Amino acid sequence: MSFLLTCPHCGPREVEEFRCAGEVTTRPTERPGLRELNEYVFFKNNVAGVHREWWYHRHGCGTWFLAERDTTTNRVVRTELPA
Repeated sequence: MSFLLTCPHCGPREVEEFRCAGEVTTRPTERPGLRELNEYVFFKNNVAGVHREWWYHRHGCGTWFLAERDTTTNRVVRTELPA
């Protein structure tokens, strides 16, 4: 399914110009044990609904940015540069 994604620098573009790098996760605050490290790397929430994802504009300006996307409809709620 194709949809438009708005790059914070280039504006709306076809999603084929981008690469999704997965949902935004929280890094462990201390040195993680093997169990915590495996959970951080391999287990994602994978919600049916709106969640935050990392995106890379690979066929454009090369910017990494965040997008809030509804996974059930592919509707992009908003995009923004990371703080």
